[in-house]
This record gives sequence, structure tokens and C-alpha cells, in this order.
Amino acid sequence: MTFEEARAQFPVLDRLAYLNAGTFGPLSRATAEALELHRRREVDEGRSGAGYWEGLMEARERLRARLASLLHVTPEQLALTGSTTDGCNVVLGGLGLGPGDEVVTTDVEHFGLLGPLHASGAAIRVARVKERPAAEAFDAILAEVTPRTRLLALSHVAWSTGNVLPIAELKPETGVPILVDGAQSVGAIDVDAAAYDYYTVSGQKWLCGPEGTGALYVADPERLRLASPTGFAWVHDGDPSLRPKPGAARFDTSWVGPGQVAGLEAALDSAPEWRFVRGLEQARRGRERLAEVADVVTDRAQATLVTFRCEGDTAEAAKRLGEQGVVIRDLPGTGWLRASVGWWTSDEDVERLVAALRP
Repeated sequence: MTFEEARAQFPVLDRLAYLNAGTFGPLSRATAEALELHRRREVDEGRSGAGYWEGLMEARERLRARLASLLHVTPEQLALTGSTTDGCNVVLGGLGLGPGDEVVTTDVEHFGLLGPLHASGAAIRVARVKERPAAEAFDAILAEVTPRTRLLALSHVAWSTGNVLPIAELKPETGVPILVDGAQSVGAIDVDAAAYDYYTVSGQKWLCGPEGTGALYVADPERLRLASPTGFAWVHDGDPSLRPKPGAARFDTSWVGPGQVAGLEAALDSAPEWRFVRGLEQARRGRERLAEVADVVTDRAQATLVTFRCEGDTAEAAKRLGEQGVVIRDLPGTGWLRASVGWWTSDEDVERLVAALRP
């Protein structure tokens, strides 16, 4: 598949320089058709019957296998969720943390991780990395680890600065389990989740799937308590003792409709093999061009988010760019704007952004 063929799958790119996959990725025609097909079928045929349920369960297992392959893990280690926040809640609830436990995180985390952390009851130690170069994050995080630390809870790619956090180096150095927020990494860069203990997935961002889709990798499902079971957690064989399903499937968090399942599967089918290489190349180019007209926050050689400072009101700036056909994200309270540069981003998209920022 050529770049032109792959890019042509997304109708929005015919009109806009769409640079906001860090919030919602563009939808392909195939994903939209899958969503509409299943919605139409449910309207015409209803949402019940043996065929309906069997088809949904089969589709869920196909999706589980596809996502597991993307993360380089086994399907038995993957739960289907509705979001990254779902996955964080599963892990933090299952660990049973309390006031005597510490969790180390950073000051660049998203509420999807911070919210569950603060609700866990554990003491939270925050490494200050927001104003530091990416190379200094390792020492800053390591300095917060103590003998009471039970978990490191970190993003792979910070949603705000765009910098990659040193999760690969921290695991062997500390020996402490790591919960990774993968919202800004999965689909954007190649991820080997098997190197970690827990890794979350957002389907609607860089995977370009429907909202309400996601996943959670659990390295050893038997060692994580099932704290908030759903109907998907149990083996349904009439045994009133309610045996949990084997593997991470017991942590499936919510109903994900057949349209959403099919939509995410279609999105995965739409992604070319060369996506990670090209995404990083375009992000490098975007950073270099933005540095000519703005003060770039994101360090060199990071992932696919590029954050930069903006004078004045960032919400107004994002609105003004949107009126010019350039879609980016403002980061409230920071004075920063963020461009999400995907594998689908063309050189023209980058130039439109740069031109819209010139005085």
C-alpha cells in the first residue's frame, strides 16, 4: 500500500490538516462503514438471538488476538476495555493499595491515570519532569522511589510535553511493577508491552478506532485481584460458584457493541506496515519546521506528539487555526499547543500548520 492509497482511506484529510489524533484519530471509510453496517443490522434485526451473541463473542476474540499481536503479547494476557482509564482502574483496584503504599508518577500525566491513582488510597509521589529535558526524567523519577513504592504509574508518551518517559530503563533499575498509560503510544510507535507489568490501550486515538474501545495487558493475570468484575469476568456454565475466566479476559470491563468491535478491527486492517517508521519521520520533520516559527517544548527524537508554546490564549489560537483548516489541540493552563503528527500526515499538512502560525 502506497502512502497516497493509505491516506486516501480518511475522507477528513481531503479538507483538513488533521493533527489531533492525540485526542481522536481520523476515521477511515472502512471503520465508518463497519459502524453503520452493524447499527443498521441492529435496527433491522434487533439486538438478540443466538446468532447475534455468538457473532459478538467471536468478534471480541478476534479483536483480542489482533490487539495482542500489535502489542507483542498473547491474547490470554489481554483484556478488552472501554478506555485507558478503565484499564488503570482495573489495575489499581486489583492491587488493593492503601495509605501505607506509595505510587510514583509524574507531573505530566493525564487525568485518565491521575484520577484512578488518587482514588486508590495510596500515597502518591510525583516526579517533576514537565520543565526538564527528556534525558533528565529517569533520574527525577528514580529519586522518588522508596522502599514503600509498590507501583510506578507512568505514561509511555506524555500527553502534554510529547516526550517519551524512560519506562524501559526504570523497570530493570527499580524492580518495581509498572503500570503504563499507553494512550499516546499504541498505534503511534511500535510497542512491546511484554516488557512491562500492565499496559493500557486507547482505541480511539492513534489506532483510529471508534470511541469506547480499548484494552489492558496484564503480564500475570493470576496475580491481579479481580476487584470490579463484570458479566464478562465469569465462566457461564450454570455453576453458582462463579469461576473467573482464565487469563486476562476476566478483566474485560464493559460491553463493547458489535459495531465498535468491527470498527476497531477495520481500523487495524487499514494501518499499513510502514506506519511506525513514517510516523516518526513526519514527527521529526514537523518538529523541525515548527521550530522555525515557534518555541517547541518536545525534545528531539521523541514520539509523534509535538508540543509548542503559544503567546496569548491557546484556545483562541486553536480555534483560529481550525478556521483555517488546521486541527490541533490546546492544552489548557499550560500556554502550549499540541500537534499530533501521524503516519497519514503529509508534508502539505505540516506546511499548512507552519503557515497558519506565521505572524
